[in-house]
Amino acid sequence: MIEILNPTQLGRARRTGALVGHILQTLKLRSAVGVNLLDIDRWAREMILDAGAVSCYVDYAPSFGRGPFGHYICTAVNDAVLHGLPHDYSLADGDLLTLDLAVTLDGIAADSAISFIVGEARPAESVAMIDATERALAAGIAAARPGARIGDLSHAIGTVLAEAGYPINTEFGGHGIGTTMHQDPHVSNTGRAGRGFKLRPGLLLALEPWIMVDTDELVTDDDGWTLRSATGCRTAHSEHTIAITPGGAEILTRV
Repeated sequence: MIEILNPTQLGRARRTGALVGHILQTLKLRSAVGVNLLDIDRWAREMILDAGAVSCYVDYAPSFGRGPFGHYICTAVNDAVLHGLPHDYSLADGDLLTLDLAVTLDGIAADSAISFIVGEARPAESVAMIDATERALAAGIAAARPGARIGDLSHAIGTVLAEAGYPINTEFGGHGIGTTMHQDPHVSNTGRAGRGFKLRPGLLLALEPWIMVDTDELVTDDDGWTLRSATGCRTAHSEHTIAITPGGAEILTRV
């Protein structure tokens, strides 16, 4: 299903996106050395419920997971990159942490992810990876406008990632979003320009470039959810929900 939102729904989407961005930035500031991933999940729960919003994750049970997810945020550390199930782990200096959050407010969902380094250490490899995903996300957003095709966005994202020297996994990528979290169209993190669904005003997309240092292969933890790099290398992930407007792309989840 591909949804096209009307102006009233788009106004609600802006509010949902602002909430997601605010929660993620608040959690980033709180994610200090020694903080437990379960504390982050608890804080996310409190902020979501206080805002009158609904988590998209607690009851999430897709075919690829061992559902339901049962938590309010994805917390992926170092070699984990997607669907990180919060568990009893205290953050260490130099950890690369990815927080991925999706909520529904007033019937409209928004989805965003940020990767950042915890503490004072700044491993050069981690800094470069985060920068590459952020630049790829910006390139995908810049390509998003009425009349463009999904392949244009995928090509823009993939070009940045490939030029930075990273392998690209195509199993998981961006997606349509609206009254539900995951919708068509799929937005691969690499692709051919000029192909795929033509963008039109009212379409919401969650774009999410993610990479692993030296592999494009994922493995799944025993928890049935957390996806890690097959080689144990570090990973990074950046995501925004955008709305296609007559003038181009509007970022809904940016603070």
